[in-house]
Amino acid sequence: QVQLVESGGGLVQAGGSLRLSCAASVRTFSYYNMGWFRQAPGKEREFVAAIRWYDGNTDYADSVKGRFTISRNNDKNTMYLQINSLKPEDTAVYYCAADLKRTGLQLAGADYWGQGTQVNVTS
Repeated sequence: QVQLVESGGGLVQAGGSLRLSCAASVRTFSYYNMGWFRQAPGKEREFVAAIRWYDGNTDYADSVKGRFTISRNNDKNTMYLQINSLKPEDTAVYYCAADLKRTGLQLAGADYWGQGTQVNVTS
């Protein structure tokens, strides 16, 4: 069983930055493909970014390319999402996901999910 705990959300003005973290309680964290999704009020959950376990390859939604950076520290069993140039439309609950086989967009069907961290961006 993998437990994922997100942190780092908050209230920030447009143009600001945040760094989200996702801590995983699993010894084999380095073998998991990881990703971030978000869900805004009244909208479906959407893919944000993902990072593959064996080569660190990353993938981003078009809406966040150039502003968001996904990374991971396998020694700390933690994944990060650096969010810069925040926009009001980035307001959402951000979730992390983990899976041994699924990657990128396919992580939408991931086996493990965190509880989410709220990001609110004011204009």
